[in-house]
Amino acid sequence: MGCLVSTPRESGGRRRRPGNIGEVAVFLPGFRIPKSVDFSQPLGDCLSKSLVERLSALRARIVVMAAQEAPAAVKPRSRAASRHGGSPLADLLRALEDYLPVLLGLVKDGSQLKDKVRFVWFNQEDDVGETAMTNAWYEVLSVLHLMAMICLSLANLLLLPKTSTDGYQPKVSEESRRSSVDIFLRAAGYLDCAIWHVLPQIPQELRRDLPQDLAEGVLRALSMQALGQGVDIQLGMAIDSPKATLAVKRRLACEMVKYWHQAHDNISQLHFSDGWGKKHQLFVKWKYVEAKAAAYYYHGMILDEGNTEKSHGMAVAALQAAEEFLKESKKACEAFNLMPPLSRIPPLWGSMKYLSEKIPKDASSKVRINRDLYSQERILQTAPTLPDFALALKPDDYQLPALDGSWNKEDNHR
Repeated sequence: MGCLVSTPRESGGRRRRPGNIGEVAVFLPGFRIPKSVDFSQPLGDCLSKSLVERLSALRARIVVMAAQEAPAAVKPRSRAASRHGGSPLADLLRALEDYLPVLLGLVKDGSQLKDKVRFVWFNQEDDVGETAMTNAWYEVLSVLHLMAMICLSLANLLLLPKTSTDGYQPKVSEESRRSSVDIFLRAAGYLDCAIWHVLPQIPQELRRDLPQDLAEGVLRALSMQALGQGVDIQLGMAIDSPKATLAVKRRLACEMVKYWHQAHDNISQLHFSDGWGKKHQLFVKWKYVEAKAAAYYYHGMILDEGNTEKSHGMAVAALQAAEEFLKESKKACEAFNLMPPLSRIPPLWGSMKYLSEKIPKDASSKVRINRDLYSQERILQTAPTLPDFALALKPDDYQLPALDGSWNKEDNHR
C-alpha cells in the first residue's frame, strides 16, 4: 500500500515567484517538477543493476531538464531553440516519452514493485510543500500531467502573435494555428488517459490527498480547456475562409460554449489556496463568457435571415445577449490579468478580433432596424436558447505505451 506525504519545502528551495508572466494566449497553472529519486535502495535486490541504472538515468535527465525549463514556462517569449533545431520543451516531452515505457514495468500486472519507490514532485509555483507518494501510479499520473502541460505551453508559444515581415501588426500564421489544434488534441489525450486509466489505479484514500494540480476536476477542466481553445482556433480559420457559412460558424461557436461550460463546471467547484489556481479559474470564466458572445452572435445572425416577425425579434434578443456577453468578457479578461501573477493579453487576432468589431456594430444595426419595424413588446427580453450540437472535436486516443523490452529480459533472467 502506498503512502502520501506533503511536506514543507526547505527555505533554500523556495524560488522567486514571478510578479508578471507577460502575454498569455493559453494559461496553465504551473509545471509540476520531479525531485531526485534513489532507485537503487528499494529496487537493488529486485531488479538487475542495468535496469535500475536505466530507470535512474532516464528520470535524472527529466529532473534536470524540468528544473531548467519550468522557470521559462511562464516567460514564453524568452524561449530559444535547442542546438539541433527543436525546442527545450519538445526535448523534455521526448525525455518523458522515453521514460514512460520503462516506468510502466513497476505497475505491470502482478508486479510487487508498485509500492517500493517513494516519488516526490512539487509545483514550480507552490512554496508551501511537495507531495511524496510510495506508489508508482502516482509517478505515471505526474508524468502524463507534465506531458499535457508541456503541450499547452507549446500551444501558447505558437499562438502569441509574431512580428510580421511585411511591417504590419504582429499576427499568428495559419501554420501555427493548425499546429496548435493538433497540440491541443494531444494534450487532451494525455489528460483523458490520466483521468480514465491512471487515476482509477490509485486507491481512493490516497486520491483524496493528491495535490490540487492532480485533482480529477482540474484534469477534466484542463482537457475541456484544450478542446475549447482548439475549437476557437477552428472558428477563427472559418471566419477567414470565404467558403465557411454562417451555419458552420454558429456550430463551432456553440460547440465551443459546451467545452468551456464543462471546464467551468469542473474548476469552479474547487477551492484554491494560491493565486495560480484562482487565476486559472478566472481564465476559464473569461473564455466561457467569450464563447457565449460568439455563439449568440452567430445564432442571432442566422435568426435574422428568417422572414417572420418572431425570428427577427429572437435575432435582436440574441444579438443583444452577444453584446452583453462581450462586455462581460472584457471585465472577466481584466480580472484575469489583474490576478497575481499579473499578465496581459497579446494583440487581438483570430475570432475575437473579428467579433469584438462585428458584435457591437451588428447588434446596434439590427436592433435599430427591427425596433423601427416592430413594436417594443414584440422584441424578446431574454435571449433564445442556443442550438445543441454534438461535440465534434475529440481528444487524441492516447494509450499508455507498451512495456520497454528491458522488462522482458528481466523476466527471462529470473
